[in-house]
Amino acid sequence: MSASRRKGATDALGPDEPEKNGPGTGRSGRGNRDGRTDDTDQSARSDNGEDTDAADDIDDIDDIDDIDTEDAVDSVDPGGEDLLAALLDGMDAALCAFDADGVVTHWNREAERILGWSAEEAVGRRGFAGWAVRTADAEEVETRLMAAMHASGRQVHEFALVTKDGGRVLVRTQSAAVRGTDGKPAGLYCAFSEVHAQIDLERSIALSEALFDDASWGVVLVDADLRPAVVNAHAARSLGIGRTAVLGRPLGELLTQGVEELESALTHVLAEGAPPAPAEIWVGVRTPDGEKRRCWRSGFLRLASPLAEEPVPLGVGWLFQDITEAKQSEQEAALLRFRVNQLHRAARAAAECEDPGEAATVHLDFALAGFADHALIDRVAGPPPADDGPVRLVRAAATPSGAPGPSNLAGHAGIPVRYGRGHPALQCVERAGSVRASAGSAAPEAARDWATARQWPPETVHALCAVLRSRGRTLGVVTFLRNAGRTPFERTDSLYAEDVAVRIAAALDLETLGKAAE
Repeated sequence: MSASRRKGATDALGPDEPEKNGPGTGRSGRGNRDGRTDDTDQSARSDNGEDTDAADDIDDIDDIDDIDTEDAVDSVDPGGEDLLAALLDGMDAALCAFDADGVVTHWNREAERILGWSAEEAVGRRGFAGWAVRTADAEEVETRLMAAMHASGRQVHEFALVTKDGGRVLVRTQSAAVRGTDGKPAGLYCAFSEVHAQIDLERSIALSEALFDDASWGVVLVDADLRPAVVNAHAARSLGIGRTAVLGRPLGELLTQGVEELESALTHVLAEGAPPAPAEIWVGVRTPDGEKRRCWRSGFLRLASPLAEEPVPLGVGWLFQDITEAKQSEQEAALLRFRVNQLHRAARAAAECEDPGEAATVHLDFALAGFADHALIDRVAGPPPADDGPVRLVRAAATPSGAPGPSNLAGHAGIPVRYGRGHPALQCVERAGSVRASAGSAAPEAARDWATARQWPPETVHALCAVLRSRGRTLGVVTFLRNAGRTPFERTDSLYAEDVAVRIAAALDLETLGKAAE
């Protein structure tokens, strides 16, 4: 405390001290310097005629200025030394500083943690020789450190330092000069950390950069609002849009299908953490060429800030790989195995049927599983298609159009089915090949009219007709029908239908031969 502040504190009255000065003193709670009363002060004059009271007032003003100025400084000053100590001790890296003579001036807690020497033991020592560095290495270390005072920028070195318990630790240092107000080197600071910790950090940074530059799978950082914050080049190509154009856009603007499933997965990761295994998500991607359906095998990681006391979610790291081709091949292989098993089971069941017509319906029923919703068997009546006569088809068997159940034989009435000209079944017989038909994306009412006009159940949307041929003759046609909940028939479906048609044709031909023999 300065002299003026101590004087002000002495002059100030305590709470119980009687007031000695009147209202004319100009400062309440404080007496005059000579102890006289106000009346004496007001009439007193010095020998040279000057006003003694005015001189005292000037002195009082000086005291006020001194006291108020220092109080203001104290109120603004946050404690420079304490602030500097807090900053140094709060650093994640170890830090020490040297003056121009190489004497240690600062030593933070991270340095103490790494080497074991406390600040009291380190500050004031000259260099590292004899305590933090082996004597044999001291000259080299000191030369390389002090060279930073006269170099531009930071200097990076690796040293083997000695811990307080006699061990050695390899550290990576970054040193730079500290310059005074005249611009000349006044010392240097040295930040260091264990090499393995530095290498871990560099590996993390290198991994992040590699993922966002050269990774062969998509990497997307999604923020807490489920919007892409960073994407790599592979992910941008998979989404069919530029890297910068993706940022900040809702997933619904990038994908046409699978958005709900993807957002549900991201929300779960934000709340619960990463799932134990990758997830396979089918999505529809908007591209300039139209929508493309893709399957992405996705892994998710919750990102949390390492600087917060409690984990604060920064978003989700989403890594995905396009496995569409592999998934489609896998599905096709599984479907082929299932259909082959169905054909095998149908052949064994049909072999136990005494009636060849019943054997035909057995093949039809086994073929329906996972393939179609309804099926029809129509036989050729009248002259064969090879003659120029009109083709007439009569119903031989059909699956129930209502509740599911086994196929029913239609009997022997022989009434032709009222198929219009250009009907897919008639085309199939005329071409002796498979024919596919579909209502496409027509409205429900239009699709219903389309199915009714072709003598199919009203809920039919897709149809596949396969010709029945045996011994070089066309016996009829089998028609498989799908409702709106299924996809249109494809080329692989036609091949399966033709396999089923061969077996049905053989059973119907056997039935015809049996009737002829009778």
